[in-house]
Formats: sequence, C-alpha cells, structure tokens
Amino acid sequence: MRASLVGPLVSAKVLKELLRVFPNLAMTTDTSCTTALHTAAGQGHTNVVNLLLETDSNLIKIARNNGKSVLHTAARMGHLEVVRSLSNKDPSSGFRTDKKGQTALHMAVKGQNEEIVLELIKPNPSVLSSEDNKGNTPLHIATRKGRIQIVRCLLSIEGINPNPINKAGETPLDIAEKFGTPELISLLTAAGASHSKDYGKPPNAAKQLKQTVSDIKHDVQSQLQQTRQTGVKVQKIAKRLKKLHISGLNNAINSATVVAVLIATVAFAAIFTVPGQYIQEKTKGSSVGEAHIAKQTPFVIFFISDSLALFISLAVVVVQTSVVVIEEKAKRQLVFVINKLMWLACLFISIAFISLTYVVVGSSQRWLAVCATLIGSSIMLTTIGSMCYCVVMHRLEEKKLRNIRRLESRSYSMSMASEPDILNSGNKRMYAL
Repeated sequence: MRASLVGPLVSAKVLKELLRVFPNLAMTTDTSCTTALHTAAGQGHTNVVNLLLETDSNLIKIARNNGKSVLHTAARMGHLEVVRSLSNKDPSSGFRTDKKGQTALHMAVKGQNEEIVLELIKPNPSVLSSEDNKGNTPLHIATRKGRIQIVRCLLSIEGINPNPINKAGETPLDIAEKFGTPELISLLTAAGASHSKDYGKPPNAAKQLKQTVSDIKHDVQSQLQQTRQTGVKVQKIAKRLKKLHISGLNNAINSATVVAVLIATVAFAAIFTVPGQYIQEKTKGSSVGEAHIAKQTPFVIFFISDSLALFISLAVVVVQTSVVVIEEKAKRQLVFVINKLMWLACLFISIAFISLTYVVVGSSQRWLAVCATLIGSSIMLTTIGSMCYCVVMHRLEEKKLRNIRRLESRSYSMSMASEPDILNSGNKRMYAL
C-alpha cells in the first residue's frame, strides 16, 4: 500500500483524499521500516511531507531499520525545504541518532549544501559537538570527506571546538593530514586547529589502525554498492537503446518495402508508356505492337535497366513479405542486404530514365539529355558514394571497437560473467512463411 501512495508520488490533493479514506495509510511501512514520509523526504516533495506531518506528527519519530530518521534522509539527499519543515515541526529531531550514532548533521556534512548545515544547527548549536559511535563530530566527518566549503562553514560558527578528539585519538587536523588537501589543512590551521599530540594525547596506534581499516572497508562497500547501482542503470539504458534500435530497424524494413513497391510500380508502368507509341500496321522489318523506338540503343538500355529495377524491387517485396527475423543481428543483416538491393534498383531506374531522355528530346535537342545525364549522374553517384563511405567507416569503427572489447574482456572477465550481456545477438533465427 505504501508503494501505491508515493511511488510514484501522487499529488497532494489526491494524497489528502487517500489519507481521508485510509487514515492509517501514512503509518504503513515496508520491510525496511520505511514510511511514506521517508520516501517523500528522500525525493524532496515538500508539499507531501507537510501534508503527512499535518496528518500525524508522530511520523517524524519513526526510524528505519538502520536507525535513520526522516531528517537523516532529507539531510543526506540535500533537500533544504524538507529539512526546514522537519526541524520546525520537531526541533529535537536533530539530536536523534542512527545505529552508527550519527545525527542528521553528520549526514548533512557529507554533502555540499551549507544551508542545510546551518538549518540543522539553528535549533541548538550544541549539536556541533555530537559524536557518533567512533567519537567523530560533524567536523571530523566533513574533514574526512574533504568538504572544504562545509568545513569553512562549520569553523565560522561561534563557539565551535576546532580540536575535538575522536576515539582513535585524532583531531580534524590529524585527519586532514591523512586524507585532506593542503587547502583544507591551511583552513583548519588558520582556525586554531592542532594535532592531538599537542594535547599530550598521541593517537593510539592500534585504535588508529582499526579506524583506518574500518574506514577503508566502509568506503569499499560504498563504492561496490554505487558500482552495482550504476551497473543496473547502465543495463536499463542499454535495454532502452536496444528497443529503440530494433524499432529503427523495423521502420527501415517497412520503409524499404514501401519504396520497393513504388519502384516496381513505376518500372512496370514505364514500359507501356514509351514515347512514339507502337506500330499499328505490319511493315517490312517490324511487327504490330512493336515500339517505334525499339531498335534504338537508348531504348535497349532503358529496357534492360527498367527490367532490372522492376525485378530487384519485386525480389525485395517477396523477401520482406516472406521472412520473419527474430534476432537483432539477423535483422541488421537483412536490412543491410535489402538496403543494397534498393540502391541498385534506384540506380537502374535512374539509368532507365536518363537513357529514355535521349529518345524523347530528339537529336536536335540532345544537349537537354546530356544535361539530364550530368545532373542525374552527379546526384546519384555522389549519394551512393557517400553512403558507401559511411558504411565502410562504420564497419571499420565496429572492428576497432570489437578489438578494444576483446582486450578489455581479459581484465573484466570476472565482472562480465556475473552480468547478462544484453547486447548479445548471437544466433540468427529466421523463419520463412
């Protein structure tokens, strides 16, 4: 029921009506104890958050299985208006901690939004000194994450301690020297930060090593999770691209069928509408029904070219209406063959037209036929030549990409084995009707 409420989120008006009909709907949780308020806050829907809080203000106190409250979620995702609404509704929510002992401010300093940090500090500045289970304050976390702007914002707050020491015996300056940049070190030093050894409390080597290993483990897990999420998104995009590609191939096949029928129709009709008409009475050296221009060379060229265009087009129509292609690779090959046949059909119908112009204009106006030849030849040869160039370049690029993938597959074979190859179009499946 919760998924139907906010995934995707409905409008505030519809949600209000749903809550009126189902008063307990807002309290419904999923397996991770996530409520509709968590989802709305994570997605930044301020109107929905306000409506849910008006329905039941206790929703703000419900934490997920990992202990994170709604304010944790909004602060980590960087939704300022949602954070402001939650803080105004329950100012004490800023001190609630998750299972790691971190407050919403610990979450906020991991991001880049200074306004959210200031908003969380506003109800009670003492939250700045709150420590997680490892003794890290928000300043420790911001320093470890390398958030220079956030560190500058925290240090600008009156009364902040620039030298808190965590359970590993580290101050923010100690962490900055291990993980930070020179700019971050200078910023902390200028604010009066110092090393833990300056306080006579050198960091415990064992605890420090344990802390470092824990941090590395946490970072690796985060990276792996992010990699998996990225992989899922890439697969979804690839599937959409594949659908678009197949749709484009289908459109190309349908268009080729229409053009083939059109060329076949023109070629068929052309043989019956030749200039000069036909011989009506039998004479020496000719037959009744024979075209007056039948013995001329241009007509012979026209007849052969027109016949080739007609039968090539009919062959394309027969293939298109008799073959069902299932696999994408086979569909691409079919489109490739049909496309080249249509090139030939267009070329031959052009030759038929040009040859017939030499008969139509007569010997006195032969220059018109020559002009038609030059214009037609230039356009057709340029077009087909350009298409051939594009095909060759595309094939060369595909070959280059295959070589690159072959080299990369050696280093990524393990990861590729765990993911389905959605672009694989292995066997050809064609069924003749």
